[in-house]
This record gives sequence, C-alpha cells and structure tokens, in this order.
Amino acid sequence: MNIILILPILIPLLTAAVSLLAWKSRRVQRGLGLVGTAALLVAGLQLLRVVQQEGIQAARMGNWPAPFGITLVADLFSAIMVVLAGLTGFAVAIYSLVSVDKPRESFSYYPLLHILLMGVCGAFITGDIFNLYVWFEVMLIASFVLLALGGERAQLEGAIKYVTLNLISSAIFLAAVGILYGATGTLNMADLARQLNAAPHPGLVTTLAMLFLIAFGIKAAVFPLFFWLPASYHTPPVAVSAIFAGLLTKVGVYALIRVFTLLFVQEVSFTHNLILIIAGLTMVTGVLGAAAQNEIRRILSFHIVSQIGYMIMGLGLFSPLAIAGSVFYIAHHIIVKTNLFLIGGLVHRLQGTSQLKESGGLYRRYPLVAILFLIPALSLAGIPPLSGFWAKLSLVQAGLEIKQYAIVITSLAVSLLTLFSMTKIWTEAFWKEKPETSQQESAPAAPPLSFGAAMLYHLPIVMLALLTLVIGLSAEPIFVLAQQAAAQLLDPAAYIEAVLTFTRAE
Repeated sequence: MNIILILPILIPLLTAAVSLLAWKSRRVQRGLGLVGTAALLVAGLQLLRVVQQEGIQAARMGNWPAPFGITLVADLFSAIMVVLAGLTGFAVAIYSLVSVDKPRESFSYYPLLHILLMGVCGAFITGDIFNLYVWFEVMLIASFVLLALGGERAQLEGAIKYVTLNLISSAIFLAAVGILYGATGTLNMADLARQLNAAPHPGLVTTLAMLFLIAFGIKAAVFPLFFWLPASYHTPPVAVSAIFAGLLTKVGVYALIRVFTLLFVQEVSFTHNLILIIAGLTMVTGVLGAAAQNEIRRILSFHIVSQIGYMIMGLGLFSPLAIAGSVFYIAHHIIVKTNLFLIGGLVHRLQGTSQLKESGGLYRRYPLVAILFLIPALSLAGIPPLSGFWAKLSLVQAGLEIKQYAIVITSLAVSLLTLFSMTKIWTEAFWKEKPETSQQESAPAAPPLSFGAAMLYHLPIVMLALLTLVIGLSAEPIFVLAQQAAAQLLDPAAYIEAVLTFTRAE
C-alpha cells in the first residue's frame, strides 16, 4: 500500500471525525482545523516530492488488481492540485478563526470544511471514473450544507440554485458513466484510455465526450452553464466563499483536463476546437458580467467565470506549451482568487459594506490593506511581473504558435476588461473619499478590530500575497514543473503503466 496516496484523503477524514467527536468544544475544533489543514498541506508537498523523484504513483484499495479494484493514482498534475488544496484549506482555516460566527462553528462548520477538502483531494487522486463521480457528490453535499449554514434568505436562494444545477450535472455525469461502462466494461481511467483508442464506434465516443463536457462544464462554470456561480458564491460567509472560489470550480477544470487528455483524444479537431470556442465565450461573458456589478464579491464571482475561460483555453489549444500554461494558470488563480475573496471580506469588516457606492477612503486609513489588494488584483489582470502575467503570456504564446489568433485577441481584450474591473474596485473602495450619507442610509459602523483579530485577518492574506510575488518573480521553476505535468498529460503511457502494472507502487 502506497500510504502517501492515502494521506490526502485520510487526514481530512480523520480531522472531520475527531472534530465531530469534539462538537461541544469550539476551541478544540478550531485547533483541529489548523492542524488538519497544515497536515494536508505537508502531505501534499510530500506527495509532490515523491512524484517528482520517483514518477507517477499508484495504489490499489483492498488489494484488488486494476482494472477491477479501486485505484488511487497521482501524477504531477494531481500532486500540484493536492498541494493547492492544502494551501487554500490552511489559509481559510486561519481566516475562519475570526470571520466565522459562533452559531456556524457550533453547527459543524469545521467538520464540513474537512469533508469538503476530502472530496476535493479524492477527486484529484482517483484513477476511476465512477469514484470521481462519488467524490464530486461528497463535495456537493459538504458544499451545499456550508452554503446554507446560517439559514439566511440570500444563502438559501443561492444554495438552491447551486445544488439544482449541480444535481443536473451529476445526473448527466452518472448517465455518461453508465453508457461508458456498457460500451467498454470498465471504469478504470487507464483501462478506458486503452479501450477507447481502439473503440470500433468513434461516433459513440464523441457523444460520450459531449456528455462529459456538459457535466464537467456545469461544475467548472463554463459558458453557457455558469449562471449558478455568481448567484450563489456571494451569499455564504467570506471564508466559505474563498475556498469555493479558489478550489471548487478548479475540480471541474481538473476533470475536463483529465478526461480530454486521457480518454477523449480521438476527434481532437472537433472536441478541442469546441472547447476553444467555449473558452472564448466564457472569458467574454464572465468579464462583461463583472464590469456590470457594483458589489465586491459579485465582481469577483463573475471574474471566476472569466478566468475559467483561460484555463480551458490551454486545453482547447492542446499543445505542450498550452497545457503547461493551463496548469500554471490554475495554480496562479487558486492563490490569487482565494486571496481576493479574503481581502473582500476584510474590506467588508472594516467598512460594514461591500457595496462600492457606499465605500471609500480605505487607502488613507488602511494603506497595508490597499497594497495587499493591489498584488492579487494586478496579478489577476496579468500585469508583469506578477504570476498572472506569466500564465497569460504562456497561453498567448501557445495560441500564436498554432495560429489561433482569434482566441489570442480575445484573451488580450478580456485582460484589459479585467484590469478595468480591478481598477473600479480600487477607485471606489480604496481611492475616493467615502460618500457622506444620511444616518438611515449609511451602513452601521463596524467595531474596531482587536490586535489579535487584525493579525488573524491579515496573516493568510499576507501569506498568499507573498506567494503571488514569489511565483511572479521566480516563475521559471514553477513553469518547468507545469511543463513536466503537461508532458505527462499529453503522453499518458506512463500513467497507464503505473495504474495497470503497479510496477512503481509495489
């Protein structure tokens, strides 16, 4: 048994179980939240180190051989995503200490957070398409309860939209899995890759590809299936919004990249060109939606949609540089987007509102917060030398290499509109003076932060901002890692061998 593959699932599971046993003690649950997410981050880093040094890792559950038993497998792409899940979970666990209220903490907030992380990590390292469905359902259940926790009207409306669209996605996913099993007699992804390449009915394979594109497209929030996301992500507590924004849609993107590099590569001229068109439309509609909003979390929610377009742009271009660009972009975006939501929550805490028209004057009163906002905001817009610049540059270069000029021009234009949206938040919330309003119209003044609370608010924000700077200023090692991950994705022979022979696992 390769224990390093089990830990990203086992750690959050045990942490959630112990947290439930300690449900009477909020202090114990808080401590477990920090320790559990830190342990997940360490386990992810160790998994990445092992995969880098020893190659793709695989393990079989219950000692059943593949393709009959359940398989866990981690290549570089999976390991990178597990590290990012641990990092996001740790940052959000710190922020939760001061931003989540007592009733939510007492009603299983921390166990749900760890179950969510377990579902995310399970989706990243499963080698079985049906178990990918199971992990999606684990995530859906945990995320639905986290969305609705608190029972506010806006939360319930957002949660219903969220769960309805995701249940439709799950139904399509399950139907596609059933047809796939009927056609091939296997659900192991490595075995499926072998069998689909020799499938006698290419039309059926293409139909299955479209079903998976719709199912994962809803979960990733691509055009035109994204409308559940901006309707729900601004409603829960900031810590929940932040981990949703950073991680959940990326699981859908991960699944798209996994199946459209491993399983559905028979009709690339059709499937991947369709993905490229969807990428362009996702970018444009997302950024136009963001430009029309006047509330910080709504703007950031629409930007998630827009940025998903960049991530699947690399998949649509389907070249080594493009896939590497997508991997780099996902890593950059998880860090930056989580941080922007955390800063949005801090702005709300300092001003008592997230509405831009009611905000202002933060630069003079809180210059550190203003600087911390500028780092991820400019990175999201692709300003050099921050991480977003290198991510977009690699995708643009990949598009120019294969003469896909339309998507290149679209991505550059959307970058300008992203910069406009970030400038809008900066101008309204930080730069201009706070408008004078009547006593009835003004938001109630927020009580001042204690030193300890201010530290806990700032600590994860500073940590993620420093990571954004480090990735931007020393992008080469990260990009080399992304290129190695792309090489594994585009040449799945090693993945198939690791799963079906277990030569590296045993």
